[in-house]
Amino acid sequence: MTATSAMLPIVEALGLPPEARVDARVPKKLLVEQGAPTAADKRAIQDGIDELQWLAACKPATIGVPAFEDDVREYLEIAVVACALRAGAKAVRLIELIHRAIPYPVILLTSDQEGLTVSAAHKRRSQNEAERMVIDGVVAATGLHPDRPAPAEQRFLESLALAKQPRRDLSALYEGWLACIEALKASRLTGTYAATDDVEVIEQRRRALDAAAQITRQITGLRGKAKREKQLSRRVDLNVQIQRLEADLASYKKNL
Repeated sequence: MTATSAMLPIVEALGLPPEARVDARVPKKLLVEQGAPTAADKRAIQDGIDELQWLAACKPATIGVPAFEDDVREYLEIAVVACALRAGAKAVRLIELIHRAIPYPVILLTSDQEGLTVSAAHKRRSQNEAERMVIDGVVAATGLHPDRPAPAEQRFLESLALAKQPRRDLSALYEGWLACIEALKASRLTGTYAATDDVEVIEQRRRALDAAAQITRQITGLRGKAKREKQLSRRVDLNVQIQRLEADLASYKKNL
């Protein structure tokens, strides 16, 4: 199976013109040279990636959307990339490395035994090195099965089309796609997919997602401690903390 075959429904959902398609294999050696700061990262790439393909180049000449550039950001092109991961791959780290290695903002599609992940990461100029671009943070929605999509996933696919995104410039286009991914992440908590171009709603949802992710990590850590705790009184205290955090999590879901 190629890196693109499992992702085909998402690729088609983007609705890109033929002029934007690249469909070129990217050698892992290139990723190792440009995106692996440590020996461990080099091993993760060599052992974890089965295939990497550059699917499309979204730039003014191919999709008719103007470039964007200011003192902080530069959006001359949006790359659409597919990556097939091997069993046991360090998926979270590899996704981050791919976003860092490619000089353009990326819509990244990765596949593994858990399904598909779609991710995006805004880029900005480094404060220390003006010529170097760094990512602001990866936004990823995991566990997609576009061949048999759940209702929220189907609505996500329907919302991705280039024709439905902001076309003021490539920065606005990328933000539109990133907001779709965030809406899918929110649907994992609410059960409902709600695409929007309302900036205030998007920012509120973004803050709520960040807070919910932090609380979820805290709950996971406390559950691990409670499972290992031998003293009953201490275990009760940990479960009380978990219940309080779960109540906080429920309140944040209202803002999604």
